[in-house]
Amino acid sequence: MTPLAEMLDRRLAGSARGRERRQKDIPRKRKRQGGAFAILTVPVIFVILAMCGLALDIGMVYNRKVELHGIARAVALAAARELNGTTEGIGKAIEAGKSAAALHRYSYGEPFPWQDSIISFSDSPRPEAEWLSESAARARPGAMYYVKVDTSALTNAVGKVDTLIMRAVLSSVQSVVVNDKAVAGRSTINVAPIAVCAMSLVPGAERANTTGTPELVEYGFRRGVTYDLMALNPNGTSPVNFAVDPVSPPGGLGAAANTSASTLEPFVCTGRMWIPRVTGGPIRVSSPFPIGSLYHQLNSRFDDYANSTCNPYGAPPDYNIKRYAYDVTNGITWMNPKPGSHSAASQVKDSRLQTVADDTNPPASAGMYGPLWSYARAVTATTFREDVPEPAAGYTRFLTSDWAKLYPSGPSATSTSVPYLATSGNTYAPPRSEHRAISELNRRVLHIPLLSCPVAAGTNVGATAVAIGKFFMTVPATSTSLYAEFAGIAHESTVSGQVTLYP
Repeated sequence: MTPLAEMLDRRLAGSARGRERRQKDIPRKRKRQGGAFAILTVPVIFVILAMCGLALDIGMVYNRKVELHGIARAVALAAARELNGTTEGIGKAIEAGKSAAALHRYSYGEPFPWQDSIISFSDSPRPEAEWLSESAARARPGAMYYVKVDTSALTNAVGKVDTLIMRAVLSSVQSVVVNDKAVAGRSTINVAPIAVCAMSLVPGAERANTTGTPELVEYGFRRGVTYDLMALNPNGTSPVNFAVDPVSPPGGLGAAANTSASTLEPFVCTGRMWIPRVTGGPIRVSSPFPIGSLYHQLNSRFDDYANSTCNPYGAPPDYNIKRYAYDVTNGITWMNPKPGSHSAASQVKDSRLQTVADDTNPPASAGMYGPLWSYARAVTATTFREDVPEPAAGYTRFLTSDWAKLYPSGPSATSTSVPYLATSGNTYAPPRSEHRAISELNRRVLHIPLLSCPVAAGTNVGATAVAIGKFFMTVPATSTSLYAEFAGIAHESTVSGQVTLYP
């Protein structure tokens, strides 16, 4: 064998032995590495289990918080819807909240325990406001339009969550207690941003007549009589009327721009303001009301959307758009003779601008009264009680046979039905076919604040609303006039709008 061959042979043999040794070493290395991984696996498993347990603890706490959050909100909304400024409303709010709570479960199926103490009441939704218990709220219910639900008033067992892993890490954290709060109340009111003076500050006066039963006169207005709301003033001979700031609640500072025609337009369309109420503090007003710029918006109620941005889906027409106009054929079919004007004739007497219907000795002309009883009838004063809402059935009404005694030398009634409530005939006219399905009953009724006058002239001044009058639009408004029949006083609780949750 040559030397070169011998050298190659030795190298090949060495390589083979090297491979053999390396192959024998591999299992030993793998065994050593496997032992290291086995040692590391145990603590890793413990860490994973701890993290899973901690996630479970956090999940249970979060779940309880979510449960109480939902229950508090549901109870607050249900209770707030019942508040109507009366002691009965406070009681109904408690019962409604209790009923809402009974529909919910917590802690994976447990019935929610109830205590009346979780509900408190206030005249403001602010957290720093004075929140009253049920008994305290019953003593002053008139301004209580907000509800706060606080689950911390319940026993700790309701919000208590026993921990699994936290207690092993921190012995002091054996359990976690969670609670939640919710505040709900009014955010809007179905009142138009138009105000007029109360013709009297007496809530309910008696007007004598030959029937022997006095007629109820509310804040100087007679039910069933049509007034031009742009032509009244109990303190002077020039008309006074006001635009109401629709976004500043009573006691707010307001701003002059809030009563501009452009700002008021959508609120006039809907007849709704973004404030919870108009009583309980001074509201901001400007005079006069810019009817020349906004009468088209008022007339959306008659299915007339020309020259305005009112939308029929946000401001639908009335179900009956018949115009009860003295000069329209068959407009007034229930009076004989027919009136000679759209409203009771204006009259200056005792340095005040009023109507002839308000005079204790009205003139002997039948045509001076304007349309009567197209929507509301005169009522007796016998069952009126101040600060008590009108019964659901209303006060006792006079009969059409009493007209001669209520309106001396005036017209006589030829029908006993209420013209507006007709569904056919001369006193009924439907809106356009495309709007009939969305039309609404009583859209022609404007809820208007009655102010304690005189009120300072100018923009953004404070005024006190003593009541909310109901006025039925008998005919479309014009650039100078708003003809409406007085239909009584609306208790503020009956015109509440949307109930919402507050932060």
